[in-house]
Amino acid sequence: FPRPPQNPQKKKPDPVTSETVVIWGLRLWQVIGIFAIFVLAVIITLCCIFKCRIPRTKKEIEARYAQRQAAKTYADKLETVPPLNELTEIPG
Repeated sequence: FPRPPQNPQKKKPDPVTSETVVIWGLRLWQVIGIFAIFVLAVIITLCCIFKCRIPRTKKEIEARYAQRQAAKTYADKLETVPPLNELTEIPG
């Protein structure tokens, strides 16, 4: 009787290294680098837009508080100024 073919040994997949091609012909280290640059760019952009820098000293905290209070006071006084067309008379 002929012997049934034995299961050939399954080939182990190649280990994943930094030189493994992942997507679109890019190697793993290139994909990680592009992703890291993207994440860093997003973080920097958000920090620039929202000014999320944390003050370092008590002096800076107090200065920022005084600046906000002065801006609020100025904005409140600015609302009490009548419109320009009420302040000036147009001849004619």
